Amino acid sequence: YKVPVTNRQKIFWPDEGYTKGDVIDFYDKIYRYILPYLKDRPLSLKRNPNGIRDEGFYHKDAGEKVPKFVKVFKVKSESNNKTIDYIVCNNKATLIYLANLGCIEMNPWNSTTKKKDKPTWMVIDIDPSPKNTFEQVVDAALATKAVLDKAGVKSYCKTSGATGLHVYVPMMNKYDYKTVKEFAQIIAQMVTEILPDFTTLERSLSKRGNNIYMDYLQNRTGQTLASVYSLRPVPGASVSMPLDWKEVNHKLSPLNFTIENALARIKKNGDLFK
Repeated sequence: YKVPVTNRQKIFWPDEGYTKGDVIDFYDKIYRYILPYLKDRPLSLKRNPNGIRDEGFYHKDAGEKVPKFVKVFKVKSESNNKTIDYIVCNNKATLIYLANLGCIEMNPWNSTTKKKDKPTWMVIDIDPSPKNTFEQVVDAALATKAVLDKAGVKSYCKTSGATGLHVYVPMMNKYDYKTVKEFAQIIAQMVTEILPDFTTLERSLSKRGNNIYMDYLQNRTGQTLASVYSLRPVPGASVSMPLDWKEVNHKLSPLNFTIENALARIKKNGDLFK
């Protein structure tokens, strides 16, 4: 498919000078690595058409103008009795189309259209306050791994691409969202018991204080998280990158992996999330 692209020169990262064209080129080069994690998954589109200094906006409904090559998945919204056409990114053309809409990041569901009520993975989103250090984020990820290891559960870590870390557990589509969320809550609770000084299950920003939020509520229907290999609309143009657990130490920085070096790293290490 020929995908028309527009305004390639538009500056998206004012400090670094990266443009919308750089985003399109990034996804053009990395598509074969990211597509397996987007395939058959409805996406919440986070659009930053004016670059990273603009809040941007979320939209879920594909609208009527989507090209023929874009697959959509209809979901009836309980809250307002409307049907939402979610975009599903099953091919390179759709990925480029989304990048051209100003989607710097790709946010897929935890489940696929084939088994929409049974997530493929559980995720613990380790989400720091501005007062936490990244060393503390690393410690929270390692505590999460320790709890899961003790339970005989294999887990995988990736940078969020912003300030946090994400710990994923394969679920093989066996359990519904409620079960997975409750399991995640138990894990998160145990981590806060290991690290009571700087982790919390308190969701509200005002009550959270200077603590890392162990977010287990990402394990609900329709929740989305930045995909592995997704760019993020943050200073430095960082990328959500899978890690080997031995890399999860105090030397790690979330800004290690960027639009500049992500592809070279994946080619060197292979797909650590596979």
